[in-house]
Parts: sequence; C-alpha cells; structure tokens
Amino acid sequence: MIPLRRPELPSDALARMIDLTERIAAVPGPRRSAEARRIWSRDRTVRPTIRQTLGGMAPGLERCMYCGDNQGSDVDHFEPMSRNPLRTFDWLNHLLACSICNGHFKRDRFPLDAEGNPLLVDPTVDDPADHLRLSLTTGSFVGLTARGEATIEVCGLNRPILTRGRLAARTTIERCLRMWDRARRLDEPELAAELLDTAREQPFTAVAYAMVRAAELPTAAAVLPAEIVRLLRLTPVRRALGAGHA
Repeated sequence: MIPLRRPELPSDALARMIDLTERIAAVPGPRRSAEARRIWSRDRTVRPTIRQTLGGMAPGLERCMYCGDNQGSDVDHFEPMSRNPLRTFDWLNHLLACSICNGHFKRDRFPLDAEGNPLLVDPTVDDPADHLRLSLTTGSFVGLTARGEATIEVCGLNRPILTRGRLAARTTIERCLRMWDRARRLDEPELAAELLDTAREQPFTAVAYAMVRAAELPTAAAVLPAEIVRLLRLTPVRRALGAGHA
C-alpha cells in the first residue's frame, strides 16, 4: 500500500449521491442494508464516475489499492454496506480493489479497536508507512502498529504469490534503473523516459515507493546495492517512483 490522493468529484455527482443516500435513509433499519445493496447495484448515474475517478487515483495502471498486484476491478466500500449502509454513496468510503482482496479476503470485515475506531488503514487518509513496512528482502509487509497488523491480515497482503511478485518487481525496477542510467549517459532521452515509465508502471507500486524511502536512510546500503541507492536519490527517479501519488 502507498498513500493516495483523493480528488473531488463533480458537483452534480455529489448531489446525486446525496439524493441516493436520502433514499437509503428513508428505509427502516432492518431493511436498510439490503436496500442499499439494491440501489448500489442498479445505479448507473454515479457509479461510472466513481469508478473512473478511482482508476485515475489508483497506483500504477489502475492497480488494487490494497495489494497493488491485480487490476482494480471492484469499487470497494471501505466501511462495508452491511455495517453502515448510509455510507454506500459516501465518496470518502470508496476504494479501488481487485476481486481477490475485496471478495475473497476483506469481504465485510471491518475490525475496530477498543474505542470503536477502525483498525484498517485507508491509504487515502493514512500514510501506510506509519503502520506497516515492506521488507525489500522478503517481499512481506511487517506490521508496525495494531492497525498495520490488522490490515495485513484482513486484506491478505502477505499471501505467497504477492511476496514473490514483490521480489520480482524489485529485480525489474533495479534493472530498469541501471538501463535508465546507461541511456541517460548515452544521451538517449526517449529510451530513458520509457525505462522510467516501465519502472513506475510495474505492479506492486509499494515496492518502488519502499525503495525510494529506503534509499533516504543511512542504512540503505544494507538493503540495496550502492549503485541503486545512488540512482534512487536522483531527483528524476524520486519524482517518477516515489511522488506519483503520495
């Protein structure tokens, strides 16, 4: 996971979402959740706008905002409709997720702490790095807080196919950076730009983000080759890999 910016929706879409929320609120409590699901599934007025905007703010090429691997195919309700149907059309409650993270792992799970606050990390509100750290040597996330640990568990962020994919992404990014440096020295700007694009658009954007952050630390040489640390500290690379969404 990486931090993401959430843009504003068009005013007409927001007005329509208020109308739909009022329709849901008018339904008696016991039936409200089922009615929210029905209205959401049948709506064709604002869901396309929500999906398109989420795609634009998602990491890489519309990747899942949880795992960063698969393409985001689902509009996920961060706080599930079953728990709070009045947030069904709340723009601040929508994230882009793949069907595996959304339908197989997270589903309607929404753990709370002892004070009733959400434990899951919302990458549009929180900086995930405050709660979980990606190990560049194992490809696994490590929980730094209770919220980080809950997010890893609920979203299945350390399933083996993801950890292997993150290690492969690191290898690809390092190769792209070495080739980018060579293209730059040979005065081949188009190739250099293409290589940075390739590195940026890799699945597992969290890997590139973690590499940039690791390169800033005094202990960077213990995790990354010295040549890669040098390249990651260059402004064009930092701009391409580390600041695209944060």
